[in-house]
Amino acid sequence: MRLLIVLVFSILLPAGQAAWAQAVPQSKAQISLSFAPVVKDTAPAVVNVYSKSIAPQTNNQGIFADPFFRQFFRAPRQREQNSLGSGVIVDPSGIIVTNNHVILSGTDVRVVLADKREFEAKLLLKDERSDLAVLKIDVGDEALTALSFGDSDELEVGDLVLAIGNPFGVGQTVTSGIVSALARTQVGISDYQFFIQTDAAINPGNSGGALVNMAGELVGINTAIFSRSGGSIGIGFSIPSNMVQTVVQSAATGSRIQRPWSGVDLQDVTAEIADSLGFARPEGALVANLHPQSPLVRAGLKPGDVILAVDGRPIESAREFGYRMATAKIGQDAIIEYQRSGKVRETSVELVAAPETIEREETLIRDRSPLQGLVVANLSPAVAEELGLPTSVNGVVALDVKRGIAQRFFKKGDIILEMNGSPVSSVDDLKASISAQAGFWDIQISRGGRKLQMTLR
Repeated sequence: MRLLIVLVFSILLPAGQAAWAQAVPQSKAQISLSFAPVVKDTAPAVVNVYSKSIAPQTNNQGIFADPFFRQFFRAPRQREQNSLGSGVIVDPSGIIVTNNHVILSGTDVRVVLADKREFEAKLLLKDERSDLAVLKIDVGDEALTALSFGDSDELEVGDLVLAIGNPFGVGQTVTSGIVSALARTQVGISDYQFFIQTDAAINPGNSGGALVNMAGELVGINTAIFSRSGGSIGIGFSIPSNMVQTVVQSAATGSRIQRPWSGVDLQDVTAEIADSLGFARPEGALVANLHPQSPLVRAGLKPGDVILAVDGRPIESAREFGYRMATAKIGQDAIIEYQRSGKVRETSVELVAAPETIEREETLIRDRSPLQGLVVANLSPAVAEELGLPTSVNGVVALDVKRGIAQRFFKKGDIILEMNGSPVSSVDDLKASISAQAGFWDIQISRGGRKLQMTLR
């Protein structure tokens, strides 16, 4: 049966680090040791998160599938959608971190504390790329129990962890397990794929909860599971705390998330590539392309180089390099170790924000066309970075798809390359092509690295 990745909606994992956890029990007294003290200290920092949204109930059959015809008929009835997840208090003032998919599109988000008090939550920040969101509840001068951040880079396979959450809405539940793998990059949940894998039971209702180490520190936010049935089979994934901390810090300062820009397109080193380069095994990330303004260019890197480590942390894949950059801070320097022509070298790279090389000219297409309802902008490194697009792309990108005909044909992140045979290099080019249409639309776009051709009449 095919495995599914399930976004699980809440899990909390409290734990505490003790010397007995590092060795095989030697006595009956050691065997009877319990996680209860750790649970007692950390459970109050676990909350339930409820999100309510109103969605239109539409008839999508026949002509009603076309937004053009729906505008002539009575507005559709609305229906209420609810989602349940978990969250973790990370600051005594009432700052809570959860998964973005828990509160996605929610118009009314409420938080229930472990003592059953309920609060309306304010959204401070949400980050689709990392699937994290930060909430704030007003508790006055009260200091809530909060979890401190641990260093997720210090985790090792075999470390004990605990999970506390609200699986299936049954109430607060504790599960235990170990870290079963690190640096999982093939999960496909968010842009920054670098997950902690655990066998602590995680089920629907657990997303947004905490993975904690044996010192009671937050080392991850639990997000998804592999499952055949929708329930736990012992393979759960958590966002590392070092990523979580960068998002929480941005929310606390009231600023939008701005991560260091590398301006590089990378390729994983396969067995064949490793053999051609004389490597003993596949490792590192191969530099395929560099933006002319990339800080890596200024640091001396070239296409064909293989990045082996960042600040002493080994790099095993292109995604791992992206994670290391995403958890670093703008304004600092990073030491990159790389190999060129069989020789290992080292260089210092300045961490900078992606530049706005061209004005965005953000525009909503209102003209009657297949693009009606599309929000477009000129592509710059800054826009490409925000959308998680490759460094080498250029043209006009879809920032959003509003209600309109465009919903049938376009997705956020699509790059419009050509319109009726004419290259589209700017928003002005696109608007001119729309105005000059001659009864048909021949549109070429790039989606997920693939070129697609649409011919509409």
